[in-house]
Amino acid sequence: MQWSDVINDPSLRDLPYKIELDARGRIVMSPASNRHGIQQAKLVRLLAGVLTHGEIATECSIGTHAGVKVADVVWMSPEFLRRYGDSTPYPQAPELCVEILSPSNANSEIEEKIRFYLGYGAQEVWTVDEQGQIRLFGAEGQRQVSALPGVTGRLAI
Repeated sequence: MQWSDVINDPSLRDLPYKIELDARGRIVMSPASNRHGIQQAKLVRLLAGVLTHGEIATECSIGTHAGVKVADVVWMSPEFLRRYGDSTPYPQAPELCVEILSPSNANSEIEEKIRFYLGYGAQEVWTVDEQGQIRLFGAEGQRQVSALPGVTGRLAI
């Protein structure tokens, strides 16, 4: 299955799940809780206050060699948007990709997503735990402060 098949399939439009594709084109679904949606909204507000240029998006699809991964929240620079517009899925990860952790997430799954996003061009990846604590990651591993312009201090939502 291709990502365009998923997007255009009317039977998949109203599912209460986050949908991704694995390397074999199989659909992978993760249930989304209301807490997840609230944390997404809080992240959008946080990012809008510190990254005043570019665009913020939720549920952003990124094509990888292992299928399509969907970041919960992303920030894209004007340069990224000029290059890729609204192509779906993006062939490269936006500069910032954020994953909101759920009880169903295995550590290995999140570590793999961090590697995918960084390997596909993200400058930074954030994870947000159930208490709203944000952990930052770059190519060197976990960071204490963000390398993105305008983002300062310890972050939490």
